[in-house]
Amino acid sequence: MATISLRKGNTRLPPEVNRVLYVRNLPFNISSEEMYDIFGKYGAIRQIRLGTNKDTRGTAFVVYEDIYDAKTAVDHLSGFNVANRYLIVLYYQQAKMSKKVDMKKKEDEIVKLQEKYGVTINKDK
Repeated sequence: MATISLRKGNTRLPPEVNRVLYVRNLPFNISSEEMYDIFGKYGAIRQIRLGTNKDTRGTAFVVYEDIYDAKTAVDHLSGFNVANRYLIVLYYQQAKMSKKVDMKKKEDEIVKLQEKYGVTINKDK
Protein backbone atom coordinates (compact mmCIF):
# COMPACT_ATOMS: atom_id res chain seq x y z
CA MET A 1 0.00 0.00 0.00
CA ALA A 2 1.45 3.33 -1.03
CA THR A 3 1.02 6.12 1.49
CA ILE A 4 1.80 9.76 0.97
CA SER A 5 4.55 10.94 3.31
CA LEU A 6 4.44 14.47 4.68
CA ARG A 7 7.44 14.22 6.99
CA LYS A 8 10.22 16.64 6.16
CA GLY A 9 12.69 16.80 9.00
CA ASN A 10 11.23 18.74 11.92
CA THR A 11 8.05 20.04 10.30
CA ARG A 12 6.04 22.12 12.75
CA LEU A 13 2.33 21.57 12.54
CA PRO A 14 -0.35 24.12 13.44
CA PRO A 15 -1.79 23.66 16.97
CA GLU A 16 -5.22 22.51 15.76
CA VAL A 17 -3.75 19.48 13.95
CA ASN A 18 -4.35 16.18 15.74
CA ARG A 19 -4.91 12.50 14.95
CA VAL A 20 -8.70 12.65 15.34
CA LEU A 21 -10.74 13.87 12.38
CA TYR A 22 -14.39 14.90 12.38
CA VAL A 23 -16.10 14.14 9.07
CA ARG A 24 -19.43 15.69 8.06
CA ASN A 25 -21.78 15.48 5.08
CA LEU A 26 -21.36 11.72 4.64
CA PRO A 27 -24.01 9.71 2.81
CA PHE A 28 -26.30 8.09 5.38
CA ASN A 29 -25.83 4.63 3.86
CA ILE A 30 -22.00 4.60 3.82
CA SER A 31 -20.47 1.51 5.41
CA SER A 32 -17.44 1.32 7.67
CA GLU A 33 -15.65 -0.73 4.99
CA GLU A 34 -16.11 2.13 2.51
CA MET A 35 -14.81 4.57 5.11
CA TYR A 36 -11.70 2.42 5.65
CA ASP A 37 -11.20 2.30 1.86
CA ILE A 38 -11.43 6.09 1.51
CA PHE A 39 -9.44 7.14 4.58
CA GLY A 40 -7.04 4.17 4.67
CA LYS A 41 -5.23 5.45 1.58
CA TYR A 42 -3.55 8.10 3.72
CA GLY A 43 -2.22 5.94 6.56
CA ALA A 44 -2.96 3.44 9.30
CA ILE A 45 -6.33 3.97 10.96
CA ARG A 46 -6.85 3.18 14.61
CA GLN A 47 -10.64 3.64 14.70
CA ILE A 48 -13.65 4.88 12.74
CA ARG A 49 -16.91 5.77 14.46
CA LEU A 50 -19.95 6.37 12.27
CA GLY A 51 -22.91 8.36 13.60
CA THR A 52 -26.05 6.24 13.85
CA ASN A 53 -28.51 8.39 15.81
CA LYS A 54 -30.92 10.81 14.18
CA ASP A 55 -28.72 13.73 15.29
CA THR A 56 -25.38 12.16 14.29
CA ARG A 57 -26.18 10.49 10.96
CA GLY A 58 -23.88 11.64 8.17
CA THR A 59 -20.96 12.25 10.53
CA ALA A 60 -17.98 10.18 11.63
CA PHE A 61 -14.82 10.30 13.68
CA VAL A 62 -11.66 8.90 12.10
CA VAL A 63 -8.63 8.29 14.35
CA TYR A 64 -5.26 7.82 12.68
CA GLU A 65 -2.20 6.19 14.22
CA ASP A 66 0.02 9.07 13.07
CA ILE A 67 -0.65 12.82 13.13
CA TYR A 68 1.04 13.35 9.76
CA ASP A 69 -1.31 10.82 8.14
CA ALA A 70 -4.27 12.71 9.59
CA LYS A 71 -2.98 15.98 8.15
CA THR A 72 -2.51 14.41 4.73
CA ALA A 73 -6.06 13.01 4.84
CA VAL A 74 -7.53 16.43 5.72
CA ASP A 75 -5.54 18.08 2.94
CA HIS A 76 -6.67 15.55 0.31
CA LEU A 77 -10.22 14.62 1.40
CA SER A 78 -11.75 18.01 2.25
CA GLY A 79 -14.21 18.55 -0.58
CA PHE A 80 -13.88 14.94 -1.83
CA ASN A 81 -17.04 13.78 -3.63
CA VAL A 82 -18.67 10.63 -2.21
CA ALA A 83 -22.06 9.63 -3.66
CA ASN A 84 -22.67 13.21 -4.90
CA ARG A 85 -21.88 14.68 -1.48
CA TYR A 86 -18.80 16.76 -0.77
CA LEU A 87 -17.07 15.70 2.44
CA ILE A 88 -16.21 18.21 5.15
CA VAL A 89 -13.13 16.91 6.96
CA LEU A 90 -12.03 18.83 10.06
CA TYR A 91 -9.70 18.27 12.97
CA TYR A 92 -11.66 17.29 16.07
CA GLN A 93 -11.47 20.05 18.65
CA GLN A 94 -12.80 19.08 22.07
CA ALA A 95 -13.28 22.68 23.23
CA LYS A 96 -15.54 23.60 20.31
CA MET A 97 -17.59 20.42 20.58
CA SER A 98 -18.23 20.88 24.29
CA LYS A 99 -19.27 24.50 23.69
CA LYS A 100 -21.96 23.29 21.26
CA VAL A 101 -23.25 20.83 23.85
CA ASP A 102 -23.25 23.52 26.56
CA MET A 103 -25.11 25.93 24.26
CA LYS A 104 -27.78 23.31 23.51
CA LYS A 105 -28.25 22.65 27.24
CA LYS A 106 -28.63 26.38 27.90
CA GLU A 107 -31.17 26.75 25.10
CA ASP A 108 -33.19 23.82 26.47
CA GLU A 109 -33.07 25.34 29.95
CA ILE A 110 -34.33 28.69 28.61
CA VAL A 111 -37.23 26.98 26.82
CA LYS A 112 -38.20 25.14 30.02
CA LEU A 113 -38.12 28.37 32.02
CA GLN A 114 -40.20 30.15 29.36
CA GLU A 115 -42.80 27.37 29.51
CA LYS A 116 -42.78 27.36 33.30
CA TYR A 117 -43.41 31.10 33.58
CA GLY A 118 -45.59 31.47 30.48
CA VAL A 119 -43.20 33.75 28.64
CA THR A 120 -43.50 33.99 24.86
CA ILE A 121 -41.07 35.74 22.60
CA ASN A 122 -42.28 37.33 19.38
CA LYS A 123 -39.48 36.76 16.84
CA ASP A 124 -41.18 38.81 14.08
CA LYS A 125 -39.83 42.13 15.36
